[in-house]
Amino acid sequence: MLDVNEIMKILPHRYPFLLVDRVLEVETGKRIVALKNVSMNEPFFQGHFPAHPVMPGVLIVESLAQAACILAILSSDESVRSKATYFAGIDNVRFRKPVFPGDQLRLSVEVANSKRGIWFFNAKAYVDDKLVTDAVLKATFADMN
Repeated sequence: MLDVNEIMKILPHRYPFLLVDRVLEVETGKRIVALKNVSMNEPFFQGHFPAHPVMPGVLIVESLAQAACILAILSSDESVRSKATYFAGIDNVRFRKPVFPGDQLRLSVEVANSKRGIWFFNAKAYVDDKLVTDAVLKATFADMN
């Protein structure tokens, strides 16, 4: 549904920190499904770990957070696009399986709630339909000043 060029019109992130390659599905206000292709060329594999490359868990969570950000922006009115989206918290994160070069992360994020300017998301990352990471993410919008 959205390719990387369209994603870059929504997110401020750029290489090497843009961690969403494609959006497959969006139901505004409800859910998003996106992809992150994990390549051996990722700069973090140089040091994590050269003899046994594993995607850092914090970057899996960041991939989920970027997908959640896309969903929140697409679900909000136009005034939000001029604001920054900030991570407000992470709860109940679980890393269930390692992610390796060549894997494709399927990022599935659902809006759980939105109150007083804080968005709550149930986020899950899968490789080959196996759950690798899940968490509750919180985000908010704020002026960039």
